[in-house]
Amino acid sequence: MSINKLKIGIFCDSFYPMVDGVVQVVDNYAKYLSDFCDVTVFVPKGRKKIEDNFPYKVVRSKIMKVFFLDYDLSLPKLDKNFKKQLKESNLDIVHIHSPFTMGKIGLEYAKKHNIPCVATMHSQFKKDFKRSAKTPLLAPVVALLMSIIRKVFNNTTENWAVNGEVARIFYEDYKIKNKPLVMLNGTDMLPFGDKTFLNDLRKKYSIKDDEKVLLFVGRLNILKNLIFLVQSLRALKDKNFKFKMLFVGTGQDEEVIKKEVKKQQLENEIIFVGKITDRIELAAHYALADLFLFPSLYDCSSLVQIEASSQKTPALFLEGAATADTITPEVNGFLSKNSIECYADKIIDIFKSEKKYSQVCQNAFEQLYLPWPKVIEKAYNRYCELIEKLKKDKNKKNTL
Repeated sequence: MSINKLKIGIFCDSFYPMVDGVVQVVDNYAKYLSDFCDVTVFVPKGRKKIEDNFPYKVVRSKIMKVFFLDYDLSLPKLDKNFKKQLKESNLDIVHIHSPFTMGKIGLEYAKKHNIPCVATMHSQFKKDFKRSAKTPLLAPVVALLMSIIRKVFNNTTENWAVNGEVARIFYEDYKIKNKPLVMLNGTDMLPFGDKTFLNDLRKKYSIKDDEKVLLFVGRLNILKNLIFLVQSLRALKDKNFKFKMLFVGTGQDEEVIKKEVKKQQLENEIIFVGKITDRIELAAHYALADLFLFPSLYDCSSLVQIEASSQKTPALFLEGAATADTITPEVNGFLSKNSIECYADKIIDIFKSEKKYSQVCQNAFEQLYLPWPKVIEKAYNRYCELIEKLKKDKNKKNTL
């Protein structure tokens, strides 16, 4: 099917200056689609004003600040300018990345104008709600929120999940009526080949020849199981395994995690690098690492694990983690049982066979590294199929 300059509306309840995985996915979808489509991103205003200097159009709505959370409540229906620009957008398809205020208004627009609406499922919402509901008395609230989310996803044209396990969770556990299509995320990161710079990094972090470099990249949030990770590293040290651990990123629990590092007496083994915004420098840190550690049971699918694979750096996950769905254990990544001792033992085991480890590194690159252009090509083709199908259904209905 040939469609020139599709007008695509992408809706999300978070966006820059807030930075998280969903925001980065939205940005990359919009950026790469804008090479051959008219893309408008409908998102909330940020707490801090920034210049929307993007290769696509950004329309922002008013917000209500929620001071005890990182995220704010979008108020698109109370924003005249937002409603005017949405009305004039003349979209061909809507793609929502959250089932809340902004996602719902995207779905309403699609229904009103009889165009397809795709929704991407990024998060395990039930876990989020239950974690926030500290008392069983709030169980009815959790049930209500889940019914709201279910209603949104059950009214879209098609749902996409970021991996097979997330598709299963939404279909079997959340009771979404149709099983989502799996649409993997990608990365804009290119393989890093400057060995001189890598040697400079080794000197900068005082990494010895007999030390393995372990890495975590992401928001420093205890929801990502980082206290577990620090305690596993203590067990690793007790087993006389030589390593340097790099934490790249910042976050609301940074001080809590640093206190745990001090408590476990790992100040000489663990380095807090801070946030790295330069993509080439970040790629260098992935390339420097021997193993990427990601013990999160909270995330659905993290972009950082794809970034790691772009540098032939395999990842170690926990059994049962949704993020581990894309790997084949011992082939292109690794799994550990959910215990501190097991996680430490698995790290040691990974490096026992240099031949096997090297093959897993190569397989991670060949099988898990997925550049965004390939993802976007698949998504665009699916957009076109959905638009064509809706047109055929309309024509069929009109002839009856």
